[in-house]
Amino acid sequence: MKKREIKRAEDIRGEYYRDTTKILHSSPFRRLKHKTQVFFSPSNDHICTRIEHVLHVASIASTIARPLSLDTELTWAIGLAHDLGHTPFGHVGERIISSLMEKDGLDPFEHEINSIRVVDFLADNGRGLNLTYAVRDGIISHNGEALRQKMSPTFTVKDIAKIKSRKHLVPATYEGVIVRFSDAIAYLGRDYEDATRLGLLKGKSLPLAVTRRLGESNSQIINTLVYDIIDNAREGELGFSSEVYDAVKEMSRFNYENIYKSELLNGYTRYFMRLISLVVSYLKEIYSSYALDEKGYMSEHNMLAAGFYHHIAEMYPVYMEREKSDKRIIYDYVSGMTDNFILDSANEILKPEHLNDEIEKSQTGKWFDAKA
Repeated sequence: MKKREIKRAEDIRGEYYRDTTKILHSSPFRRLKHKTQVFFSPSNDHICTRIEHVLHVASIASTIARPLSLDTELTWAIGLAHDLGHTPFGHVGERIISSLMEKDGLDPFEHEINSIRVVDFLADNGRGLNLTYAVRDGIISHNGEALRQKMSPTFTVKDIAKIKSRKHLVPATYEGVIVRFSDAIAYLGRDYEDATRLGLLKGKSLPLAVTRRLGESNSQIINTLVYDIIDNAREGELGFSSEVYDAVKEMSRFNYENIYKSELLNGYTRYFMRLISLVVSYLKEIYSSYALDEKGYMSEHNMLAAGFYHHIAEMYPVYMEREKSDKRIIYDYVSGMTDNFILDSANEILKPEHLNDEIEKSQTGKWFDAKA
């Protein structure tokens, strides 16, 4: 389980803590601070972002692992890395990018699969992070949206590089199973808390079956679920008691109907579809026109084109060496963007700042009609 694709000599950190430091110092991890968890609200410091979510998952998972005498360093590493492949704008962005990729004849986008693509290939300028097998397995098998009452690790080694879908995947380790449960524990109460803070649930309350069994606040819900998993742990199996699992399913239904299917998130979908489609379409256009010609990209006079050129100049040889194809290069670039960056990219396409700069160089250009 500690095997790496590229063998490395051990050092003082130990294998799994070493993975944690690799993840923390990676660019994909840094970008999580400006990626949506559920609600796009960049100006509200109290709404959960993707980086907070992964920290919550890692913390919850390690809390569960400690009294069960499992490896807390492994749970921390999996928890921190499990969403490194997420898109801008959360699951809404994921669905949009997946639909665009499928129209282009590519496999559907799943953030679990893409997270492995990030840590194995895209991170560190195409070199990947060279993580241990156990961490990689936990990442690709973490599907927290597929609720299960109980789960047993497989203890088998998957050929991770060949996996195309998250369906039916089960972690190979107890620690991976814990992270999978912790993903759900982290988002159930927090999504409800954020929706309440944003005024999305006015006049709507959690069902009594949920509050009586799990609690009324995010902290109470987390506490109940963590202790339930610890108290019900059995050799070979981890999971929730029947009573608590029934309440978890009820809360999940409540969140789905009142949060994830809300008018607010539906409004996101329409807006972000236009936004992501614009950026993807523009990058396709200039990539088709200029390929690896730097002058062509610079002639666009916008920062997105310039930045994309520097990206493909560095990554194109790596794509061709590893995949013999550049079909994913634009979608990998866009899916790695933060919310803020893709918004700025759209602004660059529609209103390149250099035009304003050129106008302002003229004393009269900004205020008066141009003279012949």
